[in-house]
Amino acid sequence: MYGNGESTGARLHGGLTPDEIRATKGRRRLAMLTAYDYPTALALDGAGLDMILVGDSLGEVELGYPTTRDVTRAMMEHHIRAVRHGVSHTHVVGDMTADTYRTPAEAVETARALIAAGADSVKLEGALIPQVMAIIADGIPVMGHVGLLPQTAVERKRLGKTDEEADRIVADTIALDEAGCYAIVIEAVDPVVAQRATDAVDAPTIGIAAGIGTDGQVLVSTDLLGQLPNPPRFVQPKANLAQLVADVGREWVAEVRTPVAEAVAS
Repeated sequence: MYGNGESTGARLHGGLTPDEIRATKGRRRLAMLTAYDYPTALALDGAGLDMILVGDSLGEVELGYPTTRDVTRAMMEHHIRAVRHGVSHTHVVGDMTADTYRTPAEAVETARALIAAGADSVKLEGALIPQVMAIIADGIPVMGHVGLLPQTAVERKRLGKTDEEADRIVADTIALDEAGCYAIVIEAVDPVVAQRATDAVDAPTIGIAAGIGTDGQVLVSTDLLGQLPNPPRFVQPKANLAQLVADVGREWVAEVRTPVAEAVAS
């Protein structure tokens, strides 16, 4: 039960409810990948994932923008709808985009829009407790996010190397847990600190570039599938789709041109 006493554990579309995800703490690890389009979502829906994240990372890996800050709420709604069309068995998390949750009222408005587009829950960056509590009080489940916050970070680097950073990350994780987040992403944090934060809360933590001491892992599917050059150092791609697409394209071009060349020669 969350916020105003109304359960956010209701099964909106399919997959695990927030309450069921939270209950995995200490029982099994969670697996989450991103998806931004219908074909990828359709394929991943049968992969056994706990959650599919429609992340604002789509700005960089799907739309070619330099940062996640270029993603608008309208863009996020558009991609959530596409993913929703392909997903019926997996919990879908929608990222709240930069500058769309500056106040509790604005946060609720944005969260409602993402849920209306097809998300089962929303994720926001930082220990913005008034916003988190307002969304949860509105009956919408929230996933937290601590450590590196791409929407506001000046540079992307691993955090938690100083005592001050470590203490702040742990405190933020605890605050989000106490506010009612059903899970919390820990991004680019020193593994020892990530483990410390994980042990301090009841909500499961989901790490990315934060070591193996969290309760689960999330990756950008584009990186895992090898769709772009130079993936992050912490990712070991399982495929090379960029090369596959290029090879298929070249093969098809050759097939198209060969009959023409033969016809001209004859």
